[in-house]
Amino acid sequence: MELVQIDPYRWEIKKQGAMRVPARIYASADLIDSVKKDETFKQLVHVAQLPGILKAALGMPDIHWGYGFPIGGVAAFDCETGVISPGGVGYDINCGVRLAATRLTEKQVRPRLADLVNRLHREIPCGVGSTGGIRLSDREMKKLLQTGSRWAVSQGYGREADLEHTEDKGCMEDADPQTVSQRALDRGRNQLGTLGSGNHFLEIGVVDTVYDEDAASVFGLETGCVTLMLHTGSRGLGHQICDDFLASMARQPDIDGFVVPDRQLACAKITSSTGRRYYQAMACAANFAWANRQILMHNALEVFLSVLSISPADLAARLVYDVCHNIAKFETHRIDGETRRVCVHRKGATRSFPAGHPLVCEGYRKTGQPILIPGDMGSASYVLCGTDQAMEETFGSTCHGAGRVLSRNAAKKAAGGRSLSRELEDAGILVRWTGRSTLAEEMPEAYKDVSQVVAAVHGSGISNKVAKLRPMAVVKG
Repeated sequence: MELVQIDPYRWEIKKQGAMRVPARIYASADLIDSVKKDETFKQLVHVAQLPGILKAALGMPDIHWGYGFPIGGVAAFDCETGVISPGGVGYDINCGVRLAATRLTEKQVRPRLADLVNRLHREIPCGVGSTGGIRLSDREMKKLLQTGSRWAVSQGYGREADLEHTEDKGCMEDADPQTVSQRALDRGRNQLGTLGSGNHFLEIGVVDTVYDEDAASVFGLETGCVTLMLHTGSRGLGHQICDDFLASMARQPDIDGFVVPDRQLACAKITSSTGRRYYQAMACAANFAWANRQILMHNALEVFLSVLSISPADLAARLVYDVCHNIAKFETHRIDGETRRVCVHRKGATRSFPAGHPLVCEGYRKTGQPILIPGDMGSASYVLCGTDQAMEETFGSTCHGAGRVLSRNAAKKAAGGRSLSRELEDAGILVRWTGRSTLAEEMPEAYKDVSQVVAAVHGSGISNKVAKLRPMAVVKG
């Protein structure tokens, strides 16, 4: 299977054998080498064989090996003939990023930065199996699964205005708690307001560079302003929902005579009872994740007020946006000149809807949806906006981060004997972590160069650069 370069940022494996559509990857020549090295493109070829897939199996420049679908993979399926796959969403359903901008400057925050990051690390529960202080009954838990971020706001976590700057206003309406197992409920019950582990983080940053003055102004991002970004998802609840439905779908590997090429691609017809139930349970996990991030951001900003001894007016925190990465959604797209309702899987990919799109909140209707792209903890993060080109080519999708190039075990070996915290501190970045091996597993060299990833999506036209954020302090699980 030959990977053919179409232009500086597009590569394709032509439709052949059992493939129903071609496989296409958006990446520069430098980035494509890592894709070839771990043979991630083979996973895209398998995705291209699934029933009902439309146009192409797509890979973003941060693509790397994942469970079933590659991470950084996008695929859309016909709602009548197509399938829905937990492996196309991932275990951490609605893993996502949330960004707030403040009125503070680096000069104001830097003298108290150590106190600030220490308090955040102490008061924000993080790490494997971490639990928060919120305890819910089954009845209240199910209410949260139905209403998402709105439940958190109703409990005093944040403001009504936050919902407007959250994807889907923080709630997928098709959520049905009756499709969620008791085991999943129990795993998520005590994890609201927690960060989790692995690549999840909370980062204090500063706007370093502005590329699009108009869009940055609309997003409330000014050069020199301090930001707060966090990355987490649906925790144990989402993981269990994925487990439950993978097991259920694996027992029925034959779909209208089609046998999946990889058991990790277990799936069900969208129109089947199992397919509908998975979507409804997945929506519950998505709502849990949005509520979790809503609570986390509120609590983290309260720490800012306390440590810096300032008022909410002095902080002037404003939610820029909250985006989700691992999700399947029913959306309307133009395909071969026809408007169709399709089911778009984005696994490690972000929505990139353009200016004027009806699903972009009114305040951003002239700029397009904000896109939040975190890098590794030692380099930079980016804010982009959606484009018409993404709607034409990628079902309104773009990258979600830097993308790993080293497995966690390989990263730990590479970090042997190094003082990563000292290296980061020498670069002006304070880091606090919980797990014994977390810092080594998440070392900057474990990831692709996020600036190259962003250059690829910007160069290909599927999203546009707005601003670059420089990290000052990071809390890792």
